[in-house]
Amino acid sequence: MKDGKILTLAIESSCDETAAAVIAEGREVLSNIISSQIEIHKQYGGVVPEIASRHHLNNVNTVVDQALEEAGVTIDDVDMIGVTYGPGLVGALLIGLATAKAYALAADKPLIGVHHIHGHICANYIQHKELEPPFMALVISGGHTNIVEVEDYNTCRVLGGTRDDAAGEAYDKVARVLGLGYPGGPLIDKIAREGDPEAVEFKRVFLEKGSLDFSFSGIKTGVLNYINSEKQAGREISVPDVAAGFQAAVLDVIVAKTVGAAVDMGKDKIVLAGGVAANSMLREMLEKECAKHGLKLYYPAPVLCTDNAAMIGCAAYYKYMAGERDDLTLDAIPNLKL
Repeated sequence: MKDGKILTLAIESSCDETAAAVIAEGREVLSNIISSQIEIHKQYGGVVPEIASRHHLNNVNTVVDQALEEAGVTIDDVDMIGVTYGPGLVGALLIGLATAKAYALAADKPLIGVHHIHGHICANYIQHKELEPPFMALVISGGHTNIVEVEDYNTCRVLGGTRDDAAGEAYDKVARVLGLGYPGGPLIDKIAREGDPEAVEFKRVFLEKGSLDFSFSGIKTGVLNYINSEKQAGREISVPDVAAGFQAAVLDVIVAKTVGAAVDMGKDKIVLAGGVAANSMLREMLEKECAKHGLKLYYPAPVLCTDNAAMIGCAAYYKYMAGERDDLTLDAIPNLKL
């Protein structure tokens, strides 16, 4: 504690960002350090788990030191250590978890394990100081696409998720097919602005009636089949039109199901979270649909959309305040359920 405020040192290493942050009272960011590996993994067209783990190992201590220094605190000032323990790449998770355990043991601080998706939702508490549960959340990233009912700060219920590819994963794969590069989300979002979403239409997959689950593998295959057929016919392919058509097919389903879930369950707020939450078209479409139904939409700044430790610190704080603690047997769980 410093200046009468409860401090959290948080560590996040679930994928390809090594991150550490110091958070005061759950919502005030004193530091938020992110060491990204995007440039390293670009040459491979995606994240290579073994390479990610090695870079976490090389960077994690430096990143934690930077977070403490920028916050102007020492480990003795910190009240707890928060850390992501799943879901994610198991090798990557273990680096952050082992580091958090070492600090907790050496400094005699409580250890708080945080679910990665819960952390993404909590990023909105940092961005919007007035935001309180309950609400409906859409968590959308390279590894997750979930509609989540948030009942209170520590209670979440998954209402729907992807049955195959996550939305961000589909974006990456389609971007690769279109020759746009990695990561695909921002690249498709940008070039789709130049295209006509009705020029090349792809099937909207809503699954069975009443389902809040998603399926994006069919849309991805549809794009691949379209490109192959056009090439075989010797016709020129408009990359902006394909990107716009693909994005429209994905987002139409996501927006319809998310808003529908909020209306059906009597929620007056929708919270957007995760890496794909930075997608400009998704934000515009959700804003429009929320306005139609009298719903308030919340989403974080781009730096809080990507994997970061500030969001983990926020989630850890609310678990700590509820009396939750973990011991040093806490293990990484790559497929951790919310």
